[in-house]
Amino acid sequence: MDGESRAAADTEPDMETTTTTATATDTDTVAGMREAAHALLSVLEPEQVRELRTGPSRLDAPELREWTYLPGPRPGLSTEGLDAGQRAAVDRLLAAAHSATGAELARGAIEVERHRRATAGAAGAPDRYWLRLLGDPDGDAPWAWRMNGHHLAVHVLITTDGVRVTPHFIGAEPARIAQGPQAGRRLLGPEEDLARELVTDLDPDRRAVAVFDTVPPDDILTRDDPLADPGRLPAGLTHVDMTPGQRVLLERLVRRYLDRAPTAYARQCWDDTVSRGLDTLTFAWAGGRAPGDRHYYCVQAPAFLIEYDNTQDDGNHAHSVWRHLRHDWGIDLLRAHYTEQHG
Repeated sequence: MDGESRAAADTEPDMETTTTTATATDTDTVAGMREAAHALLSVLEPEQVRELRTGPSRLDAPELREWTYLPGPRPGLSTEGLDAGQRAAVDRLLAAAHSATGAELARGAIEVERHRRATAGAAGAPDRYWLRLLGDPDGDAPWAWRMNGHHLAVHVLITTDGVRVTPHFIGAEPARIAQGPQAGRRLLGPEEDLARELVTDLDPDRRAVAVFDTVPPDDILTRDDPLADPGRLPAGLTHVDMTPGQRVLLERLVRRYLDRAPTAYARQCWDDTVSRGLDTLTFAWAGGRAPGDRHYYCVQAPAFLIEYDNTQDDGNHAHSVWRHLRHDWGIDLLRAHYTEQHG
Protein backbone atom coordinates (compact mmCIF):
# COMPACT_ATOMS: atom_id res chain seq x y z
CA MET A 1 0.00 0.00 0.00
CA ASP A 2 1.44 3.41 -0.92
CA GLY A 3 1.74 6.33 1.51
CA GLU A 4 -1.43 8.09 0.41
CA SER A 5 -3.43 4.87 0.62
CA ARG A 6 -2.14 4.17 4.12
CA ALA A 7 -2.96 7.72 5.16
CA ALA A 8 -6.44 7.49 3.68
CA ALA A 9 -7.04 4.27 5.58
CA ASP A 10 -5.93 5.95 8.78
CA THR A 11 -8.54 8.67 8.32
CA GLU A 12 -11.38 6.16 8.43
CA PRO A 13 -13.01 6.68 11.85
CA ASP A 14 -14.12 3.62 13.77
CA MET A 15 -17.71 3.69 14.91
CA GLU A 16 -16.83 3.96 18.59
CA THR A 17 -14.70 7.06 18.00
CA THR A 18 -17.30 8.67 15.75
CA THR A 19 -20.07 8.13 18.28
CA THR A 20 -17.99 9.51 21.13
CA THR A 21 -16.85 12.64 19.31
CA ALA A 22 -20.24 13.38 17.80
CA THR A 23 -21.70 14.05 21.26
CA ALA A 24 -18.89 16.40 22.32
CA THR A 25 -20.00 19.57 20.54
CA ASP A 26 -18.45 22.74 21.96
CA THR A 27 -21.48 24.98 21.61
CA ASP A 28 -19.70 28.01 23.04
CA THR A 29 -16.91 27.65 20.49
CA VAL A 30 -19.36 27.25 17.61
CA ALA A 31 -21.39 30.24 18.73
CA GLY A 32 -18.27 32.34 19.12
CA MET A 33 -17.02 31.46 15.66
CA ARG A 34 -20.40 32.14 14.09
CA GLU A 35 -20.48 35.54 15.74
CA ALA A 36 -16.92 36.29 14.64
CA ALA A 37 -17.63 35.15 11.07
CA HIS A 38 -20.69 37.39 10.83
CA ALA A 39 -18.71 40.31 12.29
CA LEU A 40 -16.08 39.84 9.60
CA LEU A 41 -18.65 39.64 6.80
CA SER A 42 -20.28 42.83 8.06
CA VAL A 43 -17.12 44.92 7.62
CA LEU A 44 -16.03 43.63 4.20
CA GLU A 45 -16.83 45.12 0.82
CA PRO A 46 -18.80 42.95 -1.64
CA GLU A 47 -15.70 42.14 -3.71
CA GLN A 48 -13.83 41.16 -0.55
CA VAL A 49 -16.68 38.85 0.43
CA ARG A 50 -16.47 37.17 -2.99
CA GLU A 51 -12.73 36.62 -2.47
CA LEU A 52 -13.34 35.32 1.04
CA ARG A 53 -15.86 32.78 -0.23
CA THR A 54 -13.56 31.32 -2.89
CA GLY A 55 -13.97 27.56 -2.98
CA PRO A 56 -16.06 24.55 -4.04
CA SER A 57 -19.53 23.86 -2.70
CA ARG A 58 -18.65 20.55 -1.03
CA LEU A 59 -16.30 20.77 1.92
CA ASP A 60 -14.81 17.35 1.23
CA ALA A 61 -13.52 18.42 -2.20
CA PRO A 62 -9.93 17.18 -2.64
CA GLU A 63 -8.66 20.64 -3.57
CA LEU A 64 -9.55 21.86 -0.09
CA ARG A 65 -6.87 19.59 1.34
CA GLU A 66 -4.15 21.46 -0.52
CA TRP A 67 -2.13 23.61 1.85
CA THR A 68 1.37 24.88 2.53
CA TYR A 69 3.24 26.73 5.25
CA LEU A 70 5.69 28.30 2.78
CA PRO A 71 5.54 31.92 1.57
CA GLY A 72 3.39 32.70 -1.44
CA PRO A 73 -0.21 33.48 -2.41
CA ARG A 74 -3.18 31.22 -1.76
CA PRO A 75 -6.82 31.32 -2.85
CA GLY A 76 -9.05 33.56 -0.80
CA LEU A 77 -9.06 37.03 0.73
CA SER A 78 -5.61 38.49 1.37
CA THR A 79 -5.11 40.38 4.62
CA GLU A 80 -2.64 42.62 2.81
CA GLY A 81 -5.21 45.22 1.85
CA LEU A 82 -7.47 45.12 4.91
CA ASP A 83 -8.05 48.22 6.99
CA ALA A 84 -7.65 48.24 10.76
CA GLY A 85 -11.27 47.36 11.50
CA GLN A 86 -11.32 44.50 9.02
CA ARG A 87 -8.05 43.12 10.34
CA ALA A 88 -9.41 43.28 13.90
CA ALA A 89 -12.37 41.19 12.75
CA VAL A 90 -9.98 38.61 11.27
CA ASP A 91 -8.07 38.52 14.54
CA ARG A 92 -11.29 37.86 16.47
CA LEU A 93 -12.15 34.95 14.20
CA LEU A 94 -8.66 33.53 14.60
CA ALA A 95 -8.90 33.77 18.38
CA ALA A 96 -12.36 32.14 18.41
CA ALA A 97 -10.93 28.90 16.99
CA HIS A 98 -8.28 28.52 19.68
CA SER A 99 -7.71 28.29 23.37
CA ALA A 100 -5.91 31.26 24.93
CA THR A 101 -2.63 29.37 24.41
CA GLY A 102 -3.44 28.54 20.81
CA ALA A 103 -4.52 32.09 20.03
CA GLU A 104 -1.25 33.40 21.47
CA LEU A 105 0.70 31.02 19.23
CA ALA A 106 -1.27 31.98 16.12
CA ARG A 107 -0.83 35.69 16.82
CA GLY A 108 2.80 35.03 17.66
CA ALA A 109 3.50 33.41 14.29
CA ILE A 110 2.29 36.62 12.63
CA GLU A 111 4.30 38.83 15.00
CA VAL A 112 7.52 36.86 14.49
CA GLU A 113 6.97 37.06 10.73
CA ARG A 114 6.75 40.85 11.06
CA HIS A 115 10.08 40.80 12.88
CA ARG A 116 11.59 38.68 10.11
CA ARG A 117 10.43 41.15 7.47
CA ALA A 118 11.79 44.08 9.47
CA THR A 119 15.24 42.51 9.80
CA ALA A 120 15.18 41.81 6.06
CA GLY A 121 14.60 45.51 5.35
CA ALA A 122 10.84 45.36 4.83
CA ALA A 123 9.68 47.00 8.06
CA GLY A 124 6.09 48.18 7.75
CA ALA A 125 5.23 45.81 4.93
CA PRO A 126 1.68 44.45 5.34
CA ASP A 127 0.89 40.98 6.61
CA ARG A 128 0.22 38.50 3.82
CA TYR A 129 -2.19 35.78 4.90
CA TRP A 130 -5.19 34.41 3.06
CA LEU A 131 -8.57 33.72 4.56
CA ARG A 132 -11.35 31.54 3.16
CA LEU A 133 -14.90 31.05 4.39
CA LEU A 134 -16.60 27.93 3.04
CA GLY A 135 -20.29 27.32 3.53
CA ASP A 136 -22.76 29.31 5.60
CA PRO A 137 -22.17 29.96 9.32
CA ASP A 138 -25.96 29.90 9.83
CA GLY A 139 -28.11 26.80 9.89
CA ASP A 140 -27.24 23.15 10.37
CA ALA A 141 -25.05 22.58 7.31
CA PRO A 142 -21.28 22.16 7.78
CA TRP A 143 -19.14 25.22 7.25
CA ALA A 144 -15.45 25.92 7.47
CA TRP A 145 -12.82 28.59 7.40
CA ARG A 146 -9.06 28.65 7.15
CA MET A 147 -6.21 31.10 7.41
CA ASN A 148 -2.91 30.36 5.70
CA GLY A 149 0.37 32.12 5.10
CA HIS A 150 4.05 31.81 5.89
CA HIS A 151 4.39 29.75 9.08
CA LEU A 152 0.68 29.81 9.88
CA ALA A 153 -1.90 27.23 8.77
CA VAL A 154 -5.20 27.06 10.62
CA HIS A 155 -8.01 24.87 9.26
CA VAL A 156 -11.38 24.82 11.01
CA LEU A 157 -14.53 22.85 10.21
CA ILE A 158 -17.78 23.13 12.14
CA THR A 159 -20.91 20.97 12.10
CA THR A 160 -23.71 20.49 14.58
CA ASP A 161 -21.75 17.48 15.86
CA GLY A 162 -18.44 19.14 16.59
CA VAL A 163 -15.43 21.22 15.68
CA ARG A 164 -12.19 20.16 13.99
CA VAL A 165 -9.02 22.25 13.87
CA THR A 166 -6.33 20.24 12.09
CA PRO A 167 -3.99 20.30 10.25
CA HIS A 168 -2.58 22.94 12.58
CA PHE A 169 0.84 24.43 11.83
CA ILE A 170 2.83 27.11 13.66
CA GLY A 171 6.34 28.17 12.68
CA ALA A 172 8.81 30.77 13.87
CA GLU A 173 11.64 32.36 11.90
CA PRO A 174 13.71 33.08 13.89
CA ALA A 175 13.00 30.55 16.60
CA ARG A 176 14.75 32.88 19.04
CA ILE A 177 14.66 36.61 18.40
CA ALA A 178 18.05 38.14 19.10
CA GLN A 179 17.34 41.86 18.96
CA GLY A 180 14.70 44.54 18.84
CA PRO A 181 11.50 44.94 20.87
CA GLN A 182 10.93 41.16 20.94
CA ALA A 183 14.53 40.23 21.86
CA GLY A 184 14.68 36.87 23.66
CA ARG A 185 11.25 35.73 22.48
CA ARG A 186 10.99 32.04 21.68
CA LEU A 187 7.51 31.48 20.30
CA LEU A 188 7.83 27.69 20.36
CA GLY A 189 10.10 27.57 23.39
CA PRO A 190 7.87 25.25 25.50
CA GLU A 191 7.48 22.83 22.57
CA GLU A 192 11.26 22.66 22.25
CA ASP A 193 12.19 22.66 25.93
CA LEU A 194 9.83 19.89 27.02
CA ALA A 195 11.12 17.58 24.30
CA ARG A 196 14.76 18.41 25.05
CA GLU A 197 14.21 17.78 28.75
CA LEU A 198 12.72 14.40 27.89
CA VAL A 199 15.49 13.24 25.55
CA THR A 200 18.16 14.51 27.95
CA ASP A 201 16.62 12.58 30.83
CA LEU A 202 16.79 9.27 28.96
CA ASP A 203 19.50 6.83 30.01
CA PRO A 204 21.80 5.52 27.23
CA ASP A 205 19.71 2.42 26.51
CA ARG A 206 16.45 4.32 26.20
CA ARG A 207 18.12 7.11 24.26
CA ALA A 208 19.45 4.58 21.77
CA VAL A 209 15.82 3.67 20.98
CA ALA A 210 14.48 7.22 20.92
CA VAL A 211 17.25 8.89 18.90
CA PHE A 212 17.03 7.65 15.32
CA ASP A 213 19.76 9.81 13.78
CA THR A 214 22.50 12.23 14.75
CA VAL A 215 21.56 14.39 11.76
CA PRO A 216 18.00 15.75 11.82
CA PRO A 217 15.82 15.93 8.71
CA ASP A 218 15.65 19.32 7.03
CA ASP A 219 11.95 19.74 7.71
CA ILE A 220 8.95 17.95 9.16
CA LEU A 221 8.64 14.58 7.45
CA THR A 222 4.94 14.81 6.58
CA ARG A 223 5.53 18.25 4.99
CA ASP A 224 2.23 19.66 3.67
CA ASP A 225 0.76 16.34 2.61
CA PRO A 226 -3.03 16.47 2.19
CA LEU A 227 -3.27 13.28 4.26
CA ALA A 228 -0.52 12.70 6.80
CA ASP A 229 1.23 9.35 6.53
CA PRO A 230 2.47 8.15 9.94
CA GLY A 231 4.56 5.53 8.15
CA ARG A 232 7.04 8.29 7.31
CA LEU A 233 7.91 8.79 10.97
CA PRO A 234 10.41 6.75 13.01
CA ALA A 235 9.01 4.39 15.63
CA GLY A 236 10.79 5.85 18.65
CA LEU A 237 10.55 5.00 22.34
CA THR A 238 7.18 4.02 23.77
CA HIS A 239 5.54 5.59 26.79
CA VAL A 240 5.43 2.22 28.53
CA ASP A 241 9.22 1.89 28.27
CA MET A 242 9.85 5.24 29.96
CA THR A 243 10.33 6.02 33.64
CA PRO A 244 7.40 7.66 35.45
CA GLY A 245 9.05 11.08 35.23
CA GLN A 246 9.70 10.69 31.53
CA ARG A 247 6.10 9.67 30.94
CA VAL A 248 4.96 12.87 32.62
CA LEU A 249 7.19 14.92 30.33
CA LEU A 250 5.81 13.17 27.25
CA GLU A 251 2.24 13.71 28.41
CA ARG A 252 2.94 17.39 29.03
CA LEU A 253 4.41 17.69 25.56
CA VAL A 254 1.34 16.12 23.97
CA ARG A 255 -0.99 18.34 25.97
CA ARG A 256 0.96 21.40 24.85
CA TYR A 257 -0.07 20.66 21.26
CA LEU A 258 -3.62 19.53 21.94
CA ASP A 259 -4.21 22.60 24.08
CA ARG A 260 -3.91 24.80 21.02
CA ALA A 261 -7.49 23.80 20.30
CA PRO A 262 -10.64 25.10 22.01
CA THR A 263 -10.85 23.63 25.51
CA ALA A 264 -13.68 21.16 24.93
CA TYR A 265 -12.12 19.69 21.81
CA ALA A 266 -8.65 19.56 23.38
CA ARG A 267 -10.10 17.65 26.32
CA GLN A 268 -11.91 15.32 23.95
CA CYS A 269 -8.68 14.53 22.08
CA TRP A 270 -6.80 13.91 25.32
CA ASP A 271 -9.54 11.69 26.73
CA ASP A 272 -9.53 9.67 23.52
CA THR A 273 -5.75 9.26 23.82
CA VAL A 274 -6.08 8.05 27.40
CA SER A 275 -8.89 5.65 26.52
CA ARG A 276 -6.77 4.11 23.75
CA GLY A 277 -3.92 3.69 26.20
CA LEU A 278 -1.05 6.07 26.86
CA ASP A 279 1.30 3.12 26.41
CA THR A 280 0.81 3.57 22.67
CA LEU A 281 2.45 7.01 22.64
CA THR A 282 5.93 7.09 21.12
CA PHE A 283 8.68 9.72 21.05
CA ALA A 284 11.59 10.00 18.61
CA TRP A 285 14.41 12.52 18.32
CA ALA A 286 17.19 13.36 15.84
CA GLY A 287 20.09 15.80 16.01
CA GLY A 288 21.88 17.49 18.89
CA ARG A 289 20.52 17.87 22.40
CA ALA A 290 22.15 21.15 23.45
CA PRO A 291 20.22 24.42 23.06
CA GLY A 292 21.03 25.84 19.66
CA ASP A 293 21.76 22.46 18.08
CA ARG A 294 19.81 21.53 14.97
CA HIS A 295 17.20 18.99 16.00
CA TYR A 296 13.88 17.30 15.25
CA TYR A 297 11.35 15.23 17.17
CA CYS A 298 8.01 13.56 16.62
CA VAL A 299 5.29 12.03 18.78
CA GLN A 300 2.84 9.42 17.55
CA ALA A 301 -0.42 8.03 18.89
CA PRO A 302 -3.02 5.86 17.15
CA ALA A 303 -5.11 8.92 16.31
CA PHE A 304 -2.60 11.74 15.77
CA LEU A 305 0.97 12.74 15.15
CA ILE A 306 3.09 15.70 16.16
CA GLU A 307 6.26 16.94 14.48
CA TYR A 308 8.75 19.66 15.36
CA ASP A 309 11.94 20.68 13.64
CA ASN A 310 14.45 23.44 14.30
CA THR A 311 17.02 22.76 11.62
CA GLN A 312 17.14 25.65 9.16
CA ASP A 313 19.23 28.81 9.69
CA ASP A 314 21.66 26.88 11.91
CA GLY A 315 18.92 25.78 14.27
CA ASN A 316 17.04 29.07 14.54
CA HIS A 317 14.01 28.41 12.36
CA ALA A 318 11.28 26.21 13.87
CA HIS A 319 8.27 24.35 12.49
CA SER A 320 5.58 22.55 14.47
CA VAL A 321 2.54 20.66 13.28
CA TRP A 322 -0.33 18.67 14.79
CA ARG A 323 -2.15 16.27 12.46
CA HIS A 324 -5.14 14.18 13.49
CA LEU A 325 -5.35 11.00 11.45
CA ARG A 326 -9.14 10.76 11.73
CA HIS A 327 -10.17 14.37 12.14
CA ASP A 328 -7.95 16.31 9.68
CA TRP A 329 -10.12 18.54 7.48
CA GLY A 330 -13.16 17.38 9.48
CA ILE A 331 -13.27 14.24 7.34
CA ASP A 332 -15.10 12.24 10.00
CA LEU A 333 -17.76 14.87 10.62
CA LEU A 334 -18.30 15.52 6.92
CA ARG A 335 -18.65 11.81 6.21
CA ALA A 336 -21.24 11.49 8.96
CA HIS A 337 -23.14 14.54 7.70
CA TYR A 338 -23.21 13.52 4.04
CA THR A 339 -24.13 9.94 4.93
CA GLU A 340 -27.05 11.11 7.03
CA GLN A 341 -28.14 13.64 4.40
CA HIS A 342 -28.05 11.22 1.50
CA GLY A 343 -28.74 7.97 3.27
